[in-house]
Amino acid sequence: MTHVPIQPPILSLTERSRRWARVRSLMRERGFDGLLVAGFRSREMYETYITDDYNEGCVIFPLEGNPVVITWAHLRVIRARWSQERGTMLWVDDYRVATSGTAVAEVLREKSLDGSSLGVVGLSSQAPTEIYGAIPANFWMELTAAVPKARWEDVSEEFSHLMLVKSDEELAQVRYAARAAEAACRVVVELTVPGIGEEVVFAEATREMLRHGIGLRYPTIVMNSGAHTLSWGPPRWTTSGEAPRILERGDLLQMELMPLCGNQEVQVQMTVALDPVDDTNLKCEQVARASYDAGIKALKPGMSFADLLAVMEEPLNSAGCWGYTPLVHSLGPHFLAGRTQVNQEQANLNVPFVGPNAARRRQALLQPGMVFAFEPNACIGNHRVNIGGSVVVTSTGCEELNHIPTSVAHKQ
Repeated sequence: MTHVPIQPPILSLTERSRRWARVRSLMRERGFDGLLVAGFRSREMYETYITDDYNEGCVIFPLEGNPVVITWAHLRVIRARWSQERGTMLWVDDYRVATSGTAVAEVLREKSLDGSSLGVVGLSSQAPTEIYGAIPANFWMELTAAVPKARWEDVSEEFSHLMLVKSDEELAQVRYAARAAEAACRVVVELTVPGIGEEVVFAEATREMLRHGIGLRYPTIVMNSGAHTLSWGPPRWTTSGEAPRILERGDLLQMELMPLCGNQEVQVQMTVALDPVDDTNLKCEQVARASYDAGIKALKPGMSFADLLAVMEEPLNSAGCWGYTPLVHSLGPHFLAGRTQVNQEQANLNVPFVGPNAARRRQALLQPGMVFAFEPNACIGNHRVNIGGSVVVTSTGCEELNHIPTSVAHKQ
């Protein structure tokens, strides 16, 4: 069998220059001589904005001069060099291994940044699965102790705003990832039948996305199934010994797929109904789709993110439904989260919180090139229906990148 090579869209050195200029403009505005950009195990992999590479470390980015990639093992350095030998142009020439924050401080001293005003990205970032920040505590304590005269300021939010507005090259990667998600949704619809296990659908959806030569954002796939449940997250059987659930008539199989090309992520919310489903689920389905349609109709550059959320939550308000997860959120990075407060008194979750909810509500004016996950969900009691796909803000409105997951797929 002849293999047809896969070639996802790549980013050029022109894109590198665009990004570095934007970052350095931010640094001048804030009076920074240098910037530490986290990668580590962060979901959003902020370091890729500087390097077009993810090495589970960080980047030291001086206002003047060349950046340094810091990673945790020589394996990552050799991996980059192998790509370079095969023709890939690395964005950064200087890759180094450092196994402590104390060692990274030596790079700051080398760059004469150990007594400077420095920005940091990832210290107080908030994204799903990194609500506590993205920089390991031990690393940060070692680093700051080794350079006591450095003056640090967290600019995770400002840096995230830089990342939000995509170039044409970045949008090409977004559209490619969206095609992979759409193809996976088609597979999900085909496979979902009574008697099949969740693991089969999970595996084949994953395979279809990876077949495009791209990656998957953690946690790969969120999934639940049942006639009515508020369970949401990666299936517990992926990290425990319990058996995957077997699908039955009357179920909703609901999945969130998160492929990414480069570090450009899309998200889709695929729901398949194994008819007949009950009237409550049908009502939730209608309300979720009305929310999606309202957002698509209203979306335009110049409107506020809060106004977009208000439009999308009106169908829930009118129908007496509540929302469990954000109705809409930004992508690349995921830090603008449209969590509706409509009818939340109906959400009797019986889950104890320790202290107040520290999740921040961020605002922005929508600009062409921003990408959002439209994921309206409507709940009544413990019934929930979630649909949606990825959407790009254009100069005149929006571009819908997905179609299959924007409605519930009913199977007789």
